[in-house]
Amino acid sequence: MGRASRRRRAGRRRRLPINTAFVNVPYDPDYEKLFIALIAGLSGFGLIPHATLEIPGSERRLNRIMGLLRRCRYSFHDLSRVQLDATPPETPRFNMPFELGLAVALRQRLRRRHKWFVLEAKAHRLSKSLSDLGGTDELLHGGTPRGVLRALTNALARSRHRPTVAELEQIYADLVTAAGAIKKSLGTDSLYSARPFKELVVAARIRGLDLIGSTRVREDILREHQRMALRLKNVNDASAAKKTPRPTQVARRPSPAPWLSGSSTS
Repeated sequence: MGRASRRRRAGRRRRLPINTAFVNVPYDPDYEKLFIALIAGLSGFGLIPHATLEIPGSERRLNRIMGLLRRCRYSFHDLSRVQLDATPPETPRFNMPFELGLAVALRQRLRRRHKWFVLEAKAHRLSKSLSDLGGTDELLHGGTPRGVLRALTNALARSRHRPTVAELEQIYADLVTAAGAIKKSLGTDSLYSARPFKELVVAARIRGLDLIGSTRVREDILREHQRMALRLKNVNDASAAKKTPRPTQVARRPSPAPWLSGSSTS
């Protein structure tokens, strides 16, 4: 292949996967039920959720956020947390509107096929908190899991998958149980880190495939998602191995973490 041909191929716009969704929400304990509902609802529509929780702390965060957004066909931004964070010093939270701005720029300036949606708990508050989005119809959830699921059915009304709210509620109920098991097996009180989030997404996808008939034909998506995660893990492990000096003698293999035996959800 000639150099000019390679340049032409590199210059072609890559098609976005049709089943990926970026989730931009507050990572706090009070939001956890809505977070689980959002993951459950998106999975019921055959979508694979992604979030900044996947970004390693050592990476350049802004670049990785843009990378995630570029790879997602949809993004959902919850701007319902407008109160000050009580942790000293008391400050408002700017991450959610900032990441929404990145998604808007991605759609407007780069002409990407990306659809973004804004979620809110109270009607008309968005026109005051972010007046530049005047004319945007927010998805109202009222601060309840059922409200989140109903909002998603409105946002994704044109989806090839048409789950009912009752079906999404069943996925949500099962995912609440799975979330408790995940936290117990990993010895954590929070779902807001990379490993619990990944396992929550896989659990939601499996339950969605079982319950929503139209998503079963897309089971290959889940397998590909798992293969991509494994390839990424292998790349990261290889990179870490290169940076680690070889020991002068063979080290004893550490004992596995207690939650990886028997009851592991991985």
